[in-house]
Amino acid sequence: MDMQAGYKKQLLPMEKVLRDPIHNYIYIQHQVILDLIDTKEFQRLRRIRQLGVASSVFHGAEHSRFSHSVGVYEITRNICDLFERKFPSQNADDGLWNDEERLVALCAALLHDVGHGAYSHTFEHIFKTNHEEMTTKIITSPKTEVNAVLRKVADDFPQKVASVIQKTYPNPQVVQMISSQIDADRMDYLLRDTYFTGTNYGTFDLTRILRVMRPYKDGIAFDMSGMHAVEDYIVSRFQMYQQVYFHPVSRSIEVILSHLLKRAKHLYQQKQFDLLGDVHLLAPFFENDFKLEDYLLLDDGVLNTYFLHWTQSNDDILSDLAERFLYRKPFKSVKVCESSKVLLPKLRDLVDKAGFNSEYYTATNDSFDLPYDAYNPKQKKPRTQIELQQKDGTLVELSKVSSLVGAITGKVSGDERFFFPKEMRATSNQLEIFEPLYQEFNSYVHNDNLVMKEDIENDKN
Repeated sequence: MDMQAGYKKQLLPMEKVLRDPIHNYIYIQHQVILDLIDTKEFQRLRRIRQLGVASSVFHGAEHSRFSHSVGVYEITRNICDLFERKFPSQNADDGLWNDEERLVALCAALLHDVGHGAYSHTFEHIFKTNHEEMTTKIITSPKTEVNAVLRKVADDFPQKVASVIQKTYPNPQVVQMISSQIDADRMDYLLRDTYFTGTNYGTFDLTRILRVMRPYKDGIAFDMSGMHAVEDYIVSRFQMYQQVYFHPVSRSIEVILSHLLKRAKHLYQQKQFDLLGDVHLLAPFFENDFKLEDYLLLDDGVLNTYFLHWTQSNDDILSDLAERFLYRKPFKSVKVCESSKVLLPKLRDLVDKAGFNSEYYTATNDSFDLPYDAYNPKQKKPRTQIELQQKDGTLVELSKVSSLVGAITGKVSGDERFFFPKEMRATSNQLEIFEPLYQEFNSYVHNDNLVMKEDIENDKN
């Protein structure tokens, strides 16, 4: 049986649909996709928020990694349909779309985030996990339901799907559908996140972008006529990072979460188990010796349950951080610049003197992003540039013809902030003995910026 015949056999007798607020309908046409959705590893994504702690700022942001993953699948399915209808390959060397690649593209799109953990990025930082590595393990491990479903297609099919995630799959069109500067993943999360946060920053013309996509030998390009739609996407992405993903309150809650997990790990390693209670699901991570099965037992709800128990802990730091996290009591923050970094030790000392352990009640956190960057092979991780196809068939990189994109190319957006307890900004009527301390702290923290003393004097003058 050839590959095309095998592909036809994968079709469902009647397609199934999922209702979706972004794409209206998500069409399930292959048995393998339906079976993958039903696996316990994929269903776990229902219990992991797409935007982590962002719901503490944007209360509607309760959507899950599950809904995002099926959305990425749907965009990828639409791309495959358009390519097959408009650019079907006639021979192996024409650089057009070979529809035998459809199934591996769809499976990779669906599974691209299956390895995300509970409160994914914060958890990764504390416990040194990597969601892309975990995704590969889930796909290739013979112990998972996902792997069993993929092996029904072919014995080597799990490794093919994993290679798309790892960006080593030989067909660059498939890789760029899932991972590039303008891919199904980014397009879905921008539209989905803007919808659920109640903002308008991430909106762009998805239909137009899909219509101007073009396969070519080295990947995917966009017809020159669609340049303005691509520009709109780049600007939307820029705005979402500034207004949503880098929101200082979200970052503050992440800092508290990070310190909470750090404190719990410290207590465990100091064998102060009576202060933690039963933490058998987290123990493998505290011991830096976890298996895939341990990883898959965790989700946002499991961690929240632990946090709720820790609010009753006799360890003051653990219980206080748990309460701050669960009941939304964020740290305050101010911007830091290169010249004012010398003040940070002094400010941490003042926080310590006020009765807060600066190791757990202060942090510096930076969030930076390149909204668009032209391809640079010298970078550690060079980005796939956006190519526009001109009428004569030649390609030109986006920033060369778009003055709008050219203006932000290579420009880093974001900031670095110093986080500290909100109480440090108070006048502390209850703690009159600390009043001079609070006044000194506030003399350095001015108009939400961390400033040098001479800057304050200049403001007074």
